[in-house]
Amino acid sequence: MGKWAAFPYLGDFGFGDDEVRSNWARLHAGDAEPLPADSAVLHAWTLYHRGEFQQAVQAGLAAGGGGITVANKAACIYATYLEKKERTRLELFQEVAQRAEAQAAREPNNAGAWHHRGYALGRYSQAISVAKALAQGLGSKVKESFEKAIRLNPRHADAHIALGAFHAEVIDKVGPLIGGMTYGAKKETGLTLFRQALALNPRSAIGLIEYANGLVMLEGEGRLAEATALYEQAAAIEPLDATQRLDVALAQAELEE
Repeated sequence: MGKWAAFPYLGDFGFGDDEVRSNWARLHAGDAEPLPADSAVLHAWTLYHRGEFQQAVQAGLAAGGGGITVANKAACIYATYLEKKERTRLELFQEVAQRAEAQAAREPNNAGAWHHRGYALGRYSQAISVAKALAQGLGSKVKESFEKAIRLNPRHADAHIALGAFHAEVIDKVGPLIGGMTYGAKKETGLTLFRQALALNPRSAIGLIEYANGLVMLEGEGRLAEATALYEQAAAIEPLDATQRLDVALAQAELEE
């Protein structure tokens, strides 16, 4: 593991373990992860929330058990937002997918494991092109992973967002007929999932962003004004931690273009 790029707002979130513990419900409104009893796992989460993603991966892997979930989430966020080399990004997503699949095999009721499997495969699919990924059979694995995460933890707002994005992107790339018949992608299902996610976690910047993108993909440019308003809401959110800071920065950058 070479040296990773630094979180650009390092120092903005000076969490300690006790502060993460006391703010756990707010910090984990998106993934509804249970508060860990293992102090080593909790510390790995503290590193994650501060934006020390490489250290969070290392600490999570060293802790094992629930630390694998932290490591996978930190690696996914880093690869999505901060890694510039495409080859490295793809390798990171593949590593997470493999770790998460092994974790889900050991702990089939672990919603986080299924979510990270789907997230990593989904981001990998976007990188190589959704159409190519569907042809390789990755689409069914992504869909299955998010559906299992939601069944296991119905309050997992991030899994709702990701599954909604799956429906939107498949329909956008192959159309509603093939998307529905071949991959089970449906417009109304996608829109409902976005709304459910925001009902569970109204302050989710990434939820607002993905809902905005999904509206345009599923319903066309006639929804651009509404999509822009959703981006504006996301850009105005006061971020709680490093990951949400990256989400807000994404919304702000899109509005400036």
